[in-house]
Amino acid sequence: MTSTDGLRLLPFRGLRYAPERVSSLTAVMSPPYDVVVRPDGVRHLETADPYNIVRLILPHAADPTTRHRQAADTLHRWRSEGVLTQDAEPALYVYEQRSGEVLQRGLIGALRLDGPVLPHEGVIPEVVEDRAALMRAAAANFEPLLLSYRGEGTATGAAAVIERVVEGTPLLATTTEDGFAHRLWAVTDPADLTAVNDDLAHRQALIADGHHRWATYQRLYEQRPGGTADSPWASGLVLLVDTARYPLQVRAIHRVLPHLPPAKALADLAGAFRTRVLPGELSAALEALEETPGTAFVLAGGPDSFHLLDRPDPGLLDRTIRRDRPGAWRQLDATVLHSVLLDEVWHIPDHPSDIGYLHHTGAAVEQAARHGGTAVLMRATSEETVRQLAEQGVTMPRKSTSFGPKPATGLVLRTLDDPMN
Repeated sequence: MTSTDGLRLLPFRGLRYAPERVSSLTAVMSPPYDVVVRPDGVRHLETADPYNIVRLILPHAADPTTRHRQAADTLHRWRSEGVLTQDAEPALYVYEQRSGEVLQRGLIGALRLDGPVLPHEGVIPEVVEDRAALMRAAAANFEPLLLSYRGEGTATGAAAVIERVVEGTPLLATTTEDGFAHRLWAVTDPADLTAVNDDLAHRQALIADGHHRWATYQRLYEQRPGGTADSPWASGLVLLVDTARYPLQVRAIHRVLPHLPPAKALADLAGAFRTRVLPGELSAALEALEETPGTAFVLAGGPDSFHLLDRPDPGLLDRTIRRDRPGAWRQLDATVLHSVLLDEVWHIPDHPSDIGYLHHTGAAVEQAARHGGTAVLMRATSEETVRQLAEQGVTMPRKSTSFGPKPATGLVLRTLDDPMN
């Protein structure tokens, strides 16, 4: 698909839960598919309500084909039963998330794939193929990915539309278990849609969260024979946030190496890093990590076993990290982790069964302990560093950083079998 100069966020007829058909909106919502990490996470969501969205985003069956068909059949059944109903006219949706001091507002719409969208991480081909098979079978985008752009910082253009719309009555309002309040409004006025379109026509976006879903959208479009620019498959569901007005929160994503025992992880280092035992609990270990200058990680083998790794051998760094990248990329913790520790020191295969990616430190430590493996706890990379590298066309190691708040799944879905979507 030929690239264009700016972003085009298209209205669509949202598919939403009928409140009278479910126990509550909270009970049918879910975190994004890759954040449901607790061992009982899927089960917890499934038992919250028979119609919880997790049955669509993470169906479970003996084989992938059955899983994907199951999700498609479930979606069809819920639509025919009136559990999910389609809005009468195409709209963009203003989405607000609020918890304490955190306030995020953005626009949910169908973003054209030919716009200037900057990835900053690589993807795992197996995950893209699985997500593509799921969306292809269901002909739907189940959850928006998170994109950011830099506006003017003033209430003009798209920002003015958002600020005006939130003064009205929302389509829905609910609060999830994590304490976040969620509100959603529809934008259908032609003048507002034109204002948004004119503003975004000069913008570029950074993928904050959802690289695999964006790659999935592209894969699905490329695989459509005779696909045209106005096809529903030529765009994908996103939440677009102006970070000049609503800065994103940035957190780390941690690694779990289930087949690497902690004792072997430490022994194999053999002077490659300085290693120190960290007494105390997880919170103290994380505090020590944040206070350590330069490259650093915490290795965890369980809730009472933490080691700080820092001061890597300069010669080892020089031998193992590629030179055809900017200095900022060469110094990233994630670069050092993947190029030096995973590839050179520990020889960990780059495969989902050998490296797990978890957003929550406690869950990472718990999972490593359960498998007799090692958790590598990370620090976050700033949004500005991510954006600068992305603008240079440089991708970071996958799962380098987690941006949020992430949009909740289940507020609004997008179908691809409706010509107006």
